[in-house]
Amino acid sequence: MVAVVEMTEGEFEEAVADGLDQLPQELARMMSNVVVLVEEEPPEDQPDDLLGLYEGTPLTERGEWWAAGALPDRITVFRGPTLRACGSREEVADEVAVTVVHEVAHHFGIDDERLHELGWG
Repeated sequence: MVAVVEMTEGEFEEAVADGLDQLPQELARMMSNVVVLVEEEPPEDQPDDLLGLYEGTPLTERGEWWAAGALPDRITVFRGPTLRACGSREEVADEVAVTVVHEVAHHFGIDDERLHELGWG
């Protein structure tokens, strides 16, 4: 049995905030109508080992039809799978940072294939 890294919800949320802080400021300023959340586990219709999920309309696909009053896009980082996948707190922090970058990239319209090419898969 693999040991799960111990980290409180608050500590994990802080790791997510740190991951967001690592984004280049010019990118962070360009993010529009998006909220970042932490949930314990992925939805039942998703893989159990999913670390993050972007739900919304990427900036590259927003046209005139897209309303400024639309609900925010959602980036969710999943605590349980992340803690199970990592062997230390440092590894959790690194994995969370990668997950945040990966999901923010989806907000900017970058697909999984391109992210893998760039080493952020």
